[in-house]
Amino acid sequence: MDSGKAEEPDLRHVEADVLIPKLMREKSKVRCAEQVEAFTKCCQESGFLMVVKCRDENAALKECLTKHYRDPVFYEECKQEYLKEREEFRRTGIPARKREQKLPASM
Repeated sequence: MDSGKAEEPDLRHVEADVLIPKLMREKSKVRCAEQVEAFTKCCQESGFLMVVKCRDENAALKECLTKHYRDPVFYEECKQEYLKEREEFRRTGIPARKREQKLPASM
């Protein structure tokens, strides 16, 4: 067990190793939107040749995403966001996605 996880007794294995990294991936895609868009556009234009033609775009995307995945400050931000959502769920019993849905104006 590494020292960082020893300080997090309130996180279950699935939270630390699956759920928080999932949140990090989602947020990284937003932070790397320019690279995601360039890679997506290249793939759409290249068809089956995307493996060869989109190497530069793929490398730029991987570099951007990896930079965020390895950033301990970003991990901590995502962890705190996750803990806040978990606390709210435990308090209300309503998942974050359901809370974010807007009520119809006619209600």
